[in-house]
Amino acid sequence: MNRKQRRAAAKLGARPEKSISGSARSSAAATGDLLAAGLEHQRAGRLDEAERLYRKILSIDPRHSDSLRLLGLVAYRRGRFELAVEIFNQAIALNSNDPRAPYSLGLALTAQGKLAEAVTSYKRATTLKSDFTEAHISLGNVLKDQGNLAEAVASYQRALAIKPDFAEAHNNLGNALRAQGKLAEAVTSYQRAVAIKPDYTEAHNNLGFALQAQGKLADALAGFERALAIKPDFAEAHNNLGIVLKDQGKLVEAAACYQRALSLKPDYAEAHNNLGNVLTDQGKLTEAAASYQRAIAIKADYAEAHNNLGNALRDQGKLTEAVASYQRALAIKPDFVEAHYNLGVALREKGELEQSRKLVERAVELDPDNAASYRLLGDAKSFSAGEPHLGAMERMAREVTSLSPAQQIELHFALAKAYEDTGDYGVSFDHLLKGNALKRQQVTYDGTTTCESLAHIQQIFTAQLMRERRNVGDPSPVPVFVIGMPRSGTTLIEQILASHPRVFGAGELDDIASNVAMLRRDDGLSAGFPELVPSMTAAELRQFGSNYVNRLKSIAPEAQRITDKMPINFVYAGLIHLVLPHARIIHARRDPLDTCLSCFATLFAKGQQFTYDLAELGQFYRAYDRLMQHWRAVLPSGVMLEVQYEELVADLEGQARRIVDHCGLQWDEACLLFHETERPVRTASAVQVRQPIYHTSVGRWRRYERQLAPLIEVLGIDPANGAERLGAGVVKEVP
Repeated sequence: MNRKQRRAAAKLGARPEKSISGSARSSAAATGDLLAAGLEHQRAGRLDEAERLYRKILSIDPRHSDSLRLLGLVAYRRGRFELAVEIFNQAIALNSNDPRAPYSLGLALTAQGKLAEAVTSYKRATTLKSDFTEAHISLGNVLKDQGNLAEAVASYQRALAIKPDFAEAHNNLGNALRAQGKLAEAVTSYQRAVAIKPDYTEAHNNLGFALQAQGKLADALAGFERALAIKPDFAEAHNNLGIVLKDQGKLVEAAACYQRALSLKPDYAEAHNNLGNVLTDQGKLTEAAASYQRAIAIKADYAEAHNNLGNALRDQGKLTEAVASYQRALAIKPDFVEAHYNLGVALREKGELEQSRKLVERAVELDPDNAASYRLLGDAKSFSAGEPHLGAMERMAREVTSLSPAQQIELHFALAKAYEDTGDYGVSFDHLLKGNALKRQQVTYDGTTTCESLAHIQQIFTAQLMRERRNVGDPSPVPVFVIGMPRSGTTLIEQILASHPRVFGAGELDDIASNVAMLRRDDGLSAGFPELVPSMTAAELRQFGSNYVNRLKSIAPEAQRITDKMPINFVYAGLIHLVLPHARIIHARRDPLDTCLSCFATLFAKGQQFTYDLAELGQFYRAYDRLMQHWRAVLPSGVMLEVQYEELVADLEGQARRIVDHCGLQWDEACLLFHETERPVRTASAVQVRQPIYHTSVGRWRRYERQLAPLIEVLGIDPANGAERLGAGVVKEVP
């Protein structure tokens, strides 16, 4: 072996030759030449040639441990891990003092998933050679995969103590620190890695990921963009860039990033899942479900995708399928907090209240710091002073600024419910004020423009228009619309009707609003509602109604009546009558202060952006009330029935008979047992309508009269005289 070959062999792990003489010198020289040649072949990826030479050496000297170890590395690189383990063990038996053999054995054991045995091998290597940086790094990687994060961090730090400029060690240390939740320290580690190695794409990507977790979205964006500038085909960075863009609300750009990642890596399950999340936010639920299903087809044990598929299915009203998806997620990942929570929500909507409560309690047990679970738990139980759940929420409240804004909102609404249960109304309302104020910062709402729009509708839908266009729409009597303010009793009315054997309760459908949004002038430049309605032909009005009826009948083809309980459809009551003249409308009314308080105390899943400020809520209520007075004046008698919530709970049978008669149906006693009806209910009243009629929510506002002063002032109500001034128009009964 010449000097150059000896240097190469030493660099690649060959033992230095010992001084020998005679035939032994000749044999050793031949072996050294073969070893050097084998190393060159191995470095060049010519594994067959390397293996041939190592085996030739072993035929000359069966105890040549270096050749045996290198032969094991050939097997390892070919993916023959079991054979590699066998060979490395033989090499260790030949030379128990060589740290490279147990290190290589650790690599093979890691590849086999035998992490505990790999840890033992790596530790043996570092014992034999304390400054063996690669062994410390590999040991840290396995410890991290085992979840032994503190030990992993210690291993990476030992490697860096030996070699401070080891960029890969800084990157891996950052990964372990991030897994520990030590985001600031992780960011520092990643920054050191990229300072040492500026073109280290993985470290730039990981830095972006940690910054994103800190909520530093602009900095995270820069990290991912740097990674992509270095490596444009880095699928993971495209995916992560999409996550940041989604967090910024840039859904179209986020979707493009996920699609780019998938064009580079079609079997990238995480990108399919994340694309599904964007599609869900865009309301494209069918496409979202397909994305989740593609992720699951690639990665069957992808618990997060099963959970997200459940969400998409639940939003489509497919509760049975949603429950199955959540259950599959939990079968894969039994401690999956979000899946416990979501399954609890789905079962609550199905009416399985006890099982729902148990699941939410399990979610709280698994993650005691998840405020959303406490809020959902509050729907299923009453809190009492001194109980553990309330104590846990109070502990969180003492450190509330450490929570994300979303979690702070959840906690304040949960505590408001809990303190109302315990009778501490002042503290309860303080939390409502804080929770609503935080939520108001997150929504975009222009109260003045909204109220002006409601007033403008009255100018368009004149009594003359309603007379001239009467009876030109689709003649179907199937639809029944239940409208009104949120939290005014619409769910209760629908549940009573849905208990009738000839009625199907479809819940809150957005079809009317969606179809209205499609109305356009010929130039296609602006929405046509309400201005376009007077110029719509009879055929266009009829087609609008027919499209709606066809969609409705596809939900329940055999039902004689189908309810649509979207409260906000009160905006479109006049249009509904024009396009569906034989449809029936039921307007749910409730004491204005009780209605508004109930809205203010509810964290709505979506929409209702006018409810998070007392003054804005009062302004909206007045605009709603004026519009309803207008509909009373211009709708023909018999079209709209008004049902007062307080009268409904005081005289269930009498009011239920009015409701059923208004829909042209024969009375059925099942309507009085509405709380026993098994059907999905996807509103904030899902728990209440599973109970018999109760009166405790009547006059609830009186507990908070002082705190409601801003609302009372806007509404113009004298609390001493009740709320009768609002909506005091003549109620037209069915003749």
